[in-house]
Amino acid sequence: MTVVEEVEVVVAHNERATLRVGDVFLKIDADPTRTDVEVEAMALAPIPTPRVLWRKPPVLALAALPGMALGRLGEPSPASSLAWAAAGAAVRTLHDAPLPPWSGRQLDELASRLDGECEWLLANAVLPTDLVTRNRRVAEAALRPWKPVFVHGDLQITHVFVDDDQVTGVIDWSEAAQGDALYDLAVLTLGHEEHLDDLLAGYGTDVDRDVIRGWWSWRSLVVVRWLVEHGFDPSMPGCEFDVLRSRM
Repeated sequence: MTVVEEVEVVVAHNERATLRVGDVFLKIDADPTRTDVEVEAMALAPIPTPRVLWRKPPVLALAALPGMALGRLGEPSPASSLAWAAAGAAVRTLHDAPLPPWSGRQLDELASRLDGECEWLLANAVLPTDLVTRNRRVAEAALRPWKPVFVHGDLQITHVFVDDDQVTGVIDWSEAAQGDALYDLAVLTLGHEEHLDDLLAGYGTDVDRDVIRGWWSWRSLVVVRWLVEHGFDPSMPGCEFDVLRSRM
């Protein structure tokens, strides 16, 4: 008889779920196009990614990465400055790579989403008006033309794995596309502003920090409704609401 290892639910909501069984991750996605993007993006990315074991839609099986995540939103990062710098170097390698053949979200789409989510936040009294208004002004710094690069698109701190101050891999590529380099840098340091200097030391070039702050505000404003509707709490210490408050 085959011994079935314990099944760990990594994340689950009504759009997708990720399970871990031993050293295998099973990703189940209701939208197969997201899995298509993920598989192709990992094949194109010039940085370490999980090995695809098999795919039988709607399930994608991936090998676990060695090491640990760079950190978690709302918690201090256990990773060293050298690990953050290594993450910055990996992101720069990705951004210097040839563009993927599909386009990403356009500027007018991003501006429209910001408008709609701010209206929802105010109409439902989710956050104080002055907090939303201030962060909306900050977010406008990010909504400017940019030179498109190969972006991960959802480069959360939990998506970058490190071991011995080296990047062992980056997971969850379903949002990969052509986009703004500073968006990736902002998402990775969301709620961990103290590591921005370390990340940029590895990234190796000057960036407009007002734009990064703008993306921090944009991301935190537009994600609140999705988080609430899918059972997550943006008011937890160090999470999106605290990021928005830090701009006041």
